[in-house]
Amino acid sequence: MKKIIYTADAPAPIGPYSQAVCVGNTCYLSGQIAIDSATGDLLTDDLDTETHQVMKNLKALLAACGLDFSHVVKSSIFLKSMGDFTQVNEIYGSYFEKEFPARETVEVAGLPKGVNVEISVIAVG
Repeated sequence: MKKIIYTADAPAPIGPYSQAVCVGNTCYLSGQIAIDSATGDLLTDDLDTETHQVMKNLKALLAACGLDFSHVVKSSIFLKSMGDFTQVNEIYGSYFEKEFPARETVEVAGLPKGVNVEISVIAVG
């Protein structure tokens, strides 16, 4: 049985999808971009701020699922430019203490709202 997860602490979906869906003890979190859920502002002035906001949104969704970054088993990172890899990778890595999840990072032609980075994760509780 699937459970739809919603929290006001992360941005509301901008399309026909759920913030997260849990099936059993596995939760699939939709890709997050740098929208500040409190203001609705898109934070893309600099890549550090943008990436941290993406990770904060994921953290809020994980919390709504009763999980944290230690439960993440798979991540997908989508970058507008692979030239941003090192900077995004450093910030992303700072949210994990050990036992990093499996991951792929790909450069894409475009992302929602013209952002530079989007990240989705799968977590198991």
